[in-house]
Amino acid sequence: MPTEKHLEGNQVVLRPKLLSDVQNDYEWRVDEELARLDAAPPLRLSLEQFRSMSDSELLYPVPWSRRFAIDTTDGKHIGNCMYYDIDFSRKETELGILIGDRQYWSKGYGTDAVNTLLRHIFTETPITRVYLHTLQWNERAQKSFTKSGFRPVKNTHKDGYDFLYMETRKEEWEEMAQQTAKSSAKPASAPKKPPA
Repeated sequence: MPTEKHLEGNQVVLRPKLLSDVQNDYEWRVDEELARLDAAPPLRLSLEQFRSMSDSELLYPVPWSRRFAIDTTDGKHIGNCMYYDIDFSRKETELGILIGDRQYWSKGYGTDAVNTLLRHIFTETPITRVYLHTLQWNERAQKSFTKSGFRPVKNTHKDGYDFLYMETRKEEWEEMAQQTAKSSAKPASAPKKPPA
């Protein structure tokens, strides 16, 4: 499952991570509000320490995780997404996303990134179930995930945080994709009457 190619959505392009992403990634990871949304403490490493760690992750990727940068269609890096804890025997994985650039919040970029990543997972890998954890109070994220076909399963508690566990399955995603294609198809126009 190579990640060398770019995955194109309507508003975003998902591409392999690059060292040139480090500055943005670092700024997003030390940001207290973004860390709170990610249910994690803000990063305490220096930029150079983070750059070294990122360099190592790029050179030695792990087989149970696939990471992508989220760019706008004109090439601006606005966030990151990934699927991880990949379990091929159970055909499942967890999804994560961060839109770090606040100018692109609530404008459909996150939903498009998730849709694009799901299309890749369900059409190019053997995975048939994708799940995620979102904070129970983060209704904006939950609405976005619901638009992509995720449904709530249960409330969970982990590392001091209350999460909503959501999932979607390949057959559900395929059905939703078919419905979307049908609803976006334009009805045939009526034939024009010849002039009298």
